[in-house]
Amino acid sequence: MSLRHAVLGMLADEPGSGYDLLKRFERAMASVWPATQSQLYGELGKLEAAGMIRVLAEGPRGRKEYEITEAGLEELRHWLIEVEPGGPPRSATLLRVYFLGSVAPDQARGYLASMGESGRERERRLEELETTIDWGEDNQSLYGRLVLEWGKRFSVMQREWAEWAVKQVE
Repeated sequence: MSLRHAVLGMLADEPGSGYDLLKRFERAMASVWPATQSQLYGELGKLEAAGMIRVLAEGPRGRKEYEITEAGLEELRHWLIEVEPGGPPRSATLLRVYFLGSVAPDQARGYLASMGESGRERERRLEELETTIDWGEDNQSLYGRLVLEWGKRFSVMQREWAEWAVKQVE
């Protein structure tokens, strides 16, 4: 997945400024596809140059509100339906787990325990986030809840796996 498609998807739901999109990323996409301000604004410029989005309105201090164009919607639909997801997943975390035999067992357990704590912390943040969102009946709410639930379940799985893995190293 690329930032390009994430931006197109958000603008397909509703127009927004770079700031609006950054806030949507923080609220809805942080556990799936995080983006920095510089990455997002850079991508907006590329999408506009490619004719996939256009400026809908300009406001004070150079604020631009963007909307998706037909070409952008066509690209998003093509990516959603016709493009297979990328190759095998890569995980630097699991690569490290594979090589934990190179450190002392207490260090390996510490690393695994920190993975469990990360899962617990992410789970807590996502549950907190869920209470702050004003869910509606729109597509953003429906599919946003699905993504949020995936993040929560993944976090629980990571925590439970890490607790199990610590016991395996003992």
